[in-house]
Amino acid sequence: MKRVFTQSDLASIADDAELRIPCGALLTPSARDVAAARGIRVVEVDPAQWSEVVCPDRVVALGSDHGGFRMKEALKPVFAELGLAVNDVGVHDEKPVDYPDIAQAVAELVATGATARGVIVDSAGIGSAMAANKAPGVRAALCYDKASARNSREHNNANVLTLGGRLLTESQAREVLYTWLTTPFAGGRHAARVDKIAALERRYRTWTPTSEPKP
Repeated sequence: MKRVFTQSDLASIADDAELRIPCGALLTPSARDVAAARGIRVVEVDPAQWSEVVCPDRVVALGSDHGGFRMKEALKPVFAELGLAVNDVGVHDEKPVDYPDIAQAVAELVATGATARGVIVDSAGIGSAMAANKAPGVRAALCYDKASARNSREHNNANVLTLGGRLLTESQAREVLYTWLTTPFAGGRHAARVDKIAALERRYRTWTPTSEPKP
């Protein structure tokens, strides 16, 4: 069966970048329109090389603490619906764990490029966002409705989504996740602002607080 690429496959591809697809694959008309509008070049590659090239874009790191376990499991069909594979770092039951450990596991997969995106579910989603954002290159966003999910992708190019498993209903969480996974980064004026976030990260990576009074 030929691999079919849809508009959602372009969600994690930057403007003016390349989308590599295996020779013989099909690109839907809507995907071609989006690629043309965003300057994305579609390049066919040997099928044997394709899996190595696109694997990070097609796999999402997924994790939860005990408070988000049930929601994590309930959300897995959304990834399958979009043709995305999941790297589930745990947990696999409701035994108590510390959310920073799970956030770290997901954030490291994104920071190292093993996956392009990550999703973390804890009870409220707040602590996991704080923990994940400590990893260089991670832009984790706590989203609670379609508008916040869309904004975090379009304006901030968020690469990690955190959800409150005990604050959202299953249908609400599915809606947020689907919107987040299918919304591309808008680029343009937003790119310069995201670059400033990266600049702040580089600055404070070697910054040491002092007791000197502020001018």
